[in-house]
Amino acid sequence: MSSVSRLTSALVCASHSPLMYCYGKEPAEHAAVNAVFAARAAAVREFDPELVFIFGPDHYSTFFGRLTPPYCVGAACESLGDIGGHPGRFNVQRDIAIACVAATREAGIDVAISYDLKVDHGVSQTLHRVAGAVDAYPTIPVVFDIMTPPIPPFRRARMLGEAIGNFAKGLGKRVLFIGSGGLSHNPVMIFPPYGTGAADIFAYQESGPGGGAMSRQAWLDHMEAVHLAGARELSSGRITAADCMLNESIDGKFLEMVTSGRLDLVDSWKPDDLIAQAGVGSVEIQTWLAACSASKAAGGALPVRDFYAPIVDYGIATGVIHA
Repeated sequence: MSSVSRLTSALVCASHSPLMYCYGKEPAEHAAVNAVFAARAAAVREFDPELVFIFGPDHYSTFFGRLTPPYCVGAACESLGDIGGHPGRFNVQRDIAIACVAATREAGIDVAISYDLKVDHGVSQTLHRVAGAVDAYPTIPVVFDIMTPPIPPFRRARMLGEAIGNFAKGLGKRVLFIGSGGLSHNPVMIFPPYGTGAADIFAYQESGPGGGAMSRQAWLDHMEAVHLAGARELSSGRITAADCMLNESIDGKFLEMVTSGRLDLVDSWKPDDLIAQAGVGSVEIQTWLAACSASKAAGGALPVRDFYAPIVDYGIATGVIHA
């Protein structure tokens, strides 16, 4: 048995973007990005987790204005076939998911639970890339509100991760923690801030499919069209790095904090301030913060940085870390 397989905790945090699959122009960094994901996937296969916790954002797949919890654990989960995502049923161990919610609430974090969770590329893309498939391992999804204000505080994301890590540590299993999201990016063309988009878009943001809003398929078709249009705008230069709000300074500060284990330093960050500096998508780093906090609580090693680059043709500053 290798030294890797003797570990009881592992961590991968990575950026996601549909444009990693549908870019208008292949970025110079594309091969390097594929290589680092392949390396992480190989390490996950060797680690062979008995359980995966994936922390990822919701992009109007389960959370809508009519009801938006800060966080939600899936006791059953289906991944939608959105652009950049991978459809399918997750292999969720229902009893463990329920026990996780109970333990997390006992720890003081009132996380929601869903017995019919729907997720999108924000969860399925990274899970597929590092685990090989959305159902490759028993997996518990933990979904974050990053769209509907007020965005939950960073401190609570860290505390949520710590509670889940403490729960996972007591299971006696090899556990992989995944954080999917970030870093700096500003996809306002695709996801206009709540209440600012066209009437049909806001109706969907507010209430989801049906009830006078567009159907689920119409939303997915719209998402595909607008992502493809965004890819063309980026490749032509009509959308620039400045428009994407790619912020190497902010990203660097965050990466330094999480790779040094100084997670509490992010407690003072304010979601609205971060959005003003690094775009509406930047608050997805709460998923990294929770995953790193969970890994630390479960006894995991300090993360190391594998890759970072602000990649305009992906529309996102792209990073990968692991422990």
